[in-house]
Amino acid sequence: MATSANKPLSDTSRIASHPLSLYVHVPFCLSKCPYCDFNTYQGMEHAMSPYVEAAMQEGRLWGERLGNPLAATVFFGGGTPSYLGADQLGMLLSSLVASFPLTEGAEVTAEANPGDLDESKLHAMLHMGINRLSIGAQSLDDGLLQMLGRRHTAAGALAAYRRARATGFTNISLDLMYGLPHQSMEQWQTSVQGVIELAPEHLSLYGLTLEPGTGMDQQVRRGLLPEPDPDLAADMYEHAREAMADAGYKHYEISNWCFPGYQSQHNLAYWQLKPYLGIGPGAHSNLGGFRFHNVKLPAHYARSVQNWSDTPVRAPGLDDHATLESTPTLEGYEATSPSTSMAETMFLELRLLEGISLSEFHRRHGVSLRAVYGAEVDDLVSIGLLESDGDRLKLTSEGLLLSNQVFMRFID
Repeated sequence: MATSANKPLSDTSRIASHPLSLYVHVPFCLSKCPYCDFNTYQGMEHAMSPYVEAAMQEGRLWGERLGNPLAATVFFGGGTPSYLGADQLGMLLSSLVASFPLTEGAEVTAEANPGDLDESKLHAMLHMGINRLSIGAQSLDDGLLQMLGRRHTAAGALAAYRRARATGFTNISLDLMYGLPHQSMEQWQTSVQGVIELAPEHLSLYGLTLEPGTGMDQQVRRGLLPEPDPDLAADMYEHAREAMADAGYKHYEISNWCFPGYQSQHNLAYWQLKPYLGIGPGAHSNLGGFRFHNVKLPAHYARSVQNWSDTPVRAPGLDDHATLESTPTLEGYEATSPSTSMAETMFLELRLLEGISLSEFHRRHGVSLRAVYGAEVDDLVSIGLLESDGDRLKLTSEGLLLSNQVFMRFID
């Protein structure tokens, strides 16, 4: 496709005047976990250097197009960002910050596998400006870790956390999974208590979703693993809520807890529908009234960035559709319609324990929430899944367990 490499979106001045969030997708893993359906690849170490060069160049091109706006958060996700060499990760972050200067106190997060976090890597990550780690512990049971295809042990996860703390990281998040095949309540309680004793600033506790096409989904379908028990998973979630509250953690989103002041600012940007830009293969963006996403395969992505770089600048005057249509890195895009924007507000902000502000909904969309969703809200309140609290509408305790059923009511 032809492109206008430096042609700004029509609302460049507005975008440049407001900080955005940057998501950087690192698609490489030493081994792919059987439950994972993300855009990730193993055995492609040869593609790492071309990927880093392409991601740096994509960041520069978007920075020019958008007028080099400030970035309030940067999040390296994957895949396994910690699998990159420290020099590669440092070069990439430095290049992005040159195109998107950081706000004061900006949150810079990297997801990490415990096995990658040796002392040298941790010191390098902290020195380059990463100030928040999200460590994928997933479980503190070695048998479950093996079933999950993880390449660390429970002891390895604990040791990685302690090394990160000793290195100087003061904002660490740990991930755990529940509702797993063969997982007992006792195993879950042991994992929850184990991470609480570490006192990380943030905890993400995710229920297993068997995504079609993943290795674990196939194992369950073939009878090699039992179907996860949804009732047991609900009991595990309730246990976690009680244990987290007793330990002083604030439950601020369906799957996330933190000590006061340590919410994930990057994820809050998603849930509060703030603008974000995705860099890297398959990365998604929400910017300037559009949602768009990059091509997925790393080799195709690298070539598309090169095509963008090599294409002569076209005359100004293209509208937003033409600008996105002519961007070689994009696999697809769509304008966010008013109805889509309102639906997204409902199912994203309802993820937050504080719920949706009715007055803010009206300010943002120019219409009252009840005028659009009054019947749905009344029905969900009547069956005990939603509740009103002054200016706010929020999920009940039962609604937290059945949140997907709630969200589907607001999707056409």
